[in-house]
Amino acid sequence: MDVGTAIGVFALIFVAELPDKTMIAMLVLGSRSRPALVWAGSTVAFAVHVTVAVLVGHALALLPRTWVLGVSAALFGAGAVYLLLVPERTEEERGEREAQRARSAINVAGGAFVVILVGEFGDLTQLLTANLAARSHDPLSVGVGAFVALAAVAAVAAFGGRAMLRVLPLAVIRRAGGVILLGFAAYDIYQLVHG
Repeated sequence: MDVGTAIGVFALIFVAELPDKTMIAMLVLGSRSRPALVWAGSTVAFAVHVTVAVLVGHALALLPRTWVLGVSAALFGAGAVYLLLVPERTEEERGEREAQRARSAINVAGGAFVVILVGEFGDLTQLLTANLAARSHDPLSVGVGAFVALAAVAAVAAFGGRAMLRVLPLAVIRRAGGVILLGFAAYDIYQLVHG
């Protein structure tokens, strides 16, 4: 495992997941239920998502380099557009709705697991994880970095999300994540053109 790759993936996935609807759902669940149970259920669901993403990314790595760069640029670009253009209020409303559904589940951990499992399939961070696994050819490092980042965001949201948002507004987090992803898309396009 390459620690540098894992740390880089951690940083990117952490920033991309902070403004996500599932982070908001975990924040709401953590403020209304036992945070440790919310974190546990969310973390298990994130483990499933990371596993799926890394397997898909590993399969993508078998494609020709130009295809991987093209797909990578498109995914990074779509992620940047999403973070920069989708209003944060829309994400807050989605997160609130997902948290409401979880309260009626059999238990808090099971509800958090279901909210994350359903809400994260095909989500930005899952696509980014697959993309990073395809580009790095190091699925273990990508998987570890992505999983630790998602588990950390789940902990931040469940245990202290409301306090964090008072210090660092969601809009700032979304814009920063969008600019970072836009930079990655531009770099992939540059590599594709100048091969």
